[in-house]
Amino acid sequence: MTVRRGKKLSISIQEHMAIDVCPGPIRPIRQISAYFPRLSPPPPPPPGSVASGMGGSHLLSPLLAQGRPGGGGSLSLTSSVDTSVEINSDDSDDCTALGTLEFELKYEQSSNKLHCTVLRAKGLKPMDFNGLADPYVKLHLLPGACKANKLKTRTIRNSLNPVWNETLTYVGITEEDMHRKTLRLSVCDEDKLTHNELIGESRVPLKRVKPDQTKHFHTCLEHPPPLPSPTAMGEALRGISCYLREWENEQLHSLEERGRLLLALQFLPHVSLEDKAVEGGGGEGRRNGGLCVGVKRCAHLAAMDVNGFSDPYVKIYLKPDIEKKSKHKTAVMKRTLNPEFNEEFFYEISLSELANKTLEVTVWDYDLGRSNDFIGGVCLSSKSQGDALRHWTDCLKNKGQRVERWHILTNELPRTLSHD
Repeated sequence: MTVRRGKKLSISIQEHMAIDVCPGPIRPIRQISAYFPRLSPPPPPPPGSVASGMGGSHLLSPLLAQGRPGGGGSLSLTSSVDTSVEINSDDSDDCTALGTLEFELKYEQSSNKLHCTVLRAKGLKPMDFNGLADPYVKLHLLPGACKANKLKTRTIRNSLNPVWNETLTYVGITEEDMHRKTLRLSVCDEDKLTHNELIGESRVPLKRVKPDQTKHFHTCLEHPPPLPSPTAMGEALRGISCYLREWENEQLHSLEERGRLLLALQFLPHVSLEDKAVEGGGGEGRRNGGLCVGVKRCAHLAAMDVNGFSDPYVKIYLKPDIEKKSKHKTAVMKRTLNPEFNEEFFYEISLSELANKTLEVTVWDYDLGRSNDFIGGVCLSSKSQGDALRHWTDCLKNKGQRVERWHILTNELPRTLSHD
């Protein structure tokens, strides 16, 4: 296009159409690999080494870390949920752009405790303007991640290689949880003025941890698995999107965990007067048999108040309750998410009648001047499932024995429960 001096600037119709059609550079189309977790490319092999395994072709670009003497790097591909990459190397800072995380897990079967010792992180991605980060680690149990089961370490200021050496403990973890739960460790950067940013995460199925044994992990941090929408994908990815949408809806409609409850059940058989006299019990005490319910403690309860705490108490019912006399309540514990009650309640009932009853245990948050908030509950009967059914069955079969078990509190309110 040429413009003579003294004449008005003019643009031809061809040039005008070209400007409208091509407003800027064309953005590249995302590939299918962008929707799945990817591992960083392997470092170049040392000179003189011979490729092994798949003959040098790596379909998933696995991480090849230089191992200790006598061993090589290993890639953890045990399941689709376990996206962590274990490293058997001590100098693996540059294996990933997000960094690495080192921690230990130990499950105490006798006390139902899961200890997670967060050791250190190396080579974290810089998140602040000064080229550093303020990292901390938070833990969640999947599925059912919520604020009730979140644990958090302290924040290390201005560091890309933080050392925590901090142990976080989950209370009330049953054997069923160890088989179906996954622990998610998220490394985040704390920002006081804006929202905190996620650096990377690592997920470990708890079934990989053997009881009463400490297992060491050294994993690469990864981006969280994305959930793309159908509008942002082509025809080839619509099947995957439909599957992800169904899975997401299932997670939304699933029951939310609101904490844990340690419950003790004991069926006391009938004691005659002759037996009481032989035992020297005198006239006091219970002559008839019945169910003794012990409310021991709660752990990791959901915070229902604005101060980040709750004022919990426990209510129990033995239903059907025609005479409306089965209700019992514990004392209210102020400003705590891990209350200890240690209270016992007794129901005078025969074993045959108890087999057709349902024990409803609910935890509430006390609010002065307005209705109390429901935190969570659990029902124990012959029609229950999982730990609730096993606890109820063990109580009925083992007369006179005290049976304690942890239970998961869900946000499902029993239909027969009435507010008061």
